[in-house]
Amino acid sequence: MAMLEDWSSKSDQMRYYRSKKDSSKLTVSSKYTILGFISSGTYGRVYKAQSLEAEDRDRLYAIKKFKPDKEGDVITYTGVSQSAIREIALNREIRHDNVVALKEVMLEEKSIFMVFEYAEHDFLQVIHHHSQTLRSSIPTAVLKSLIYQLLNGLIYLHSAHILHRDLKPANVLITSTGIVKIGDLGLARLSSQPLQALHVGDKVVVTIWYRAPELLLGAKHYNKKIDLWAVGCVMAELASLRPVFKGEEAKMDAKKQIPFQRDQMGKIVDVLGPPTTREWPGMVHMPEYNSMKSIDQSQQNRLKEWCHSRIRSQQGYDLLRLLFIYDPDKRLSAEDAIKHGWFYEDPKPTWNSFQSLNAAQIPPHRRITQDDAPSMVTSQHNTQHARPGSGMSAQTHGLGTGLGTHTQGLGSQGVGTQGYGVQTGYGTYNTQTQGYNAQGQGTGGTRKKARLDR
Repeated sequence: MAMLEDWSSKSDQMRYYRSKKDSSKLTVSSKYTILGFISSGTYGRVYKAQSLEAEDRDRLYAIKKFKPDKEGDVITYTGVSQSAIREIALNREIRHDNVVALKEVMLEEKSIFMVFEYAEHDFLQVIHHHSQTLRSSIPTAVLKSLIYQLLNGLIYLHSAHILHRDLKPANVLITSTGIVKIGDLGLARLSSQPLQALHVGDKVVVTIWYRAPELLLGAKHYNKKIDLWAVGCVMAELASLRPVFKGEEAKMDAKKQIPFQRDQMGKIVDVLGPPTTREWPGMVHMPEYNSMKSIDQSQQNRLKEWCHSRIRSQQGYDLLRLLFIYDPDKRLSAEDAIKHGWFYEDPKPTWNSFQSLNAAQIPPHRRITQDDAPSMVTSQHNTQHARPGSGMSAQTHGLGTGLGTHTQGLGSQGVGTQGYGVQTGYGTYNTQTQGYNAQGQGTGGTRKKARLDR
């Protein structure tokens, strides 16, 4: 009897301690004013917010709210998903000028909130602005600056042994001062001593139009070069204002078997010609090697012709050619790509990607809406008015307008910042459904950079 009384007393104490601790926690609404709804995806919803804290009052953030798990129509609380844990863990350990930063993670009413630094634009928005509004190609100076900074961020991630695995225009953000930020590490994985093989748990990675040939051929083991293929696809899309390999994705069958992506592989072959075993000896070991025989083998490589009216530079064509090498072992690394001669031709890349543009050429700030579902926006606006928005003052960490080849000095924990992106398709694209991200602080070392251009 005494033991039961003792247990009951301890249980009451624990409940009191938890209640006291919970009451002292700061809520999302006590730290941020929710200005509006940005977009939603399979993971949850993203909101634009403004800080209420004294040290960074009025600074803008993007808050990503994860959805609880559902069983049918009933919401259940079964813990935190593996992908959310992975995204939070990676974001907390990295810090870099060209990767979106995570400020903090908050837990409130069994919901997880990730608070990122806000960025006004993304690559997809730039493409849409030039194709639909300006109806003109992206200037070479802007194109070079965007790709240079994308590679700069990717070098950092790869130096920290992180594979992004979902690079695409919607997931690469740009601040109002023209700084590129790689976002959305939801599919990212550590490539150094992973606890499981990379294909375990994530059988399909990288959005179909940006998926490397080794993945399309069913590779179970792959490396950082899948991200470089995606960089090539993004560069080509910025240059042409449309996806270069726009295939139809074959869906998994009822048994969850991953089909051969014949249409997507065919779109690649249409531009690059078919891969040969002389160029890519390892192709014969790929699970879908025999499926390649169903694709037209008579196509010729016409990438140079494709680049003639779009890249308009021999060096630019050469960079794209090296990013689109079929054999991943021969494909350019991020470190080598950023040293390519294209970046040393005039016009040279600048740290502010929009430096050469006038106001009309810069994409408009993304619009926000009032959420039409049960949301943070509705509940918060019942108790407080949104503060007037202030222009984002992006931190450029003392960097000048010129970019240069860089040697990354990584601390023992790795340095970088990271973020998120909202995934959107081209068919329903609008300024409210673009990839988006925000930043926070991580831990880490330092970075050195030699200036290319003043």
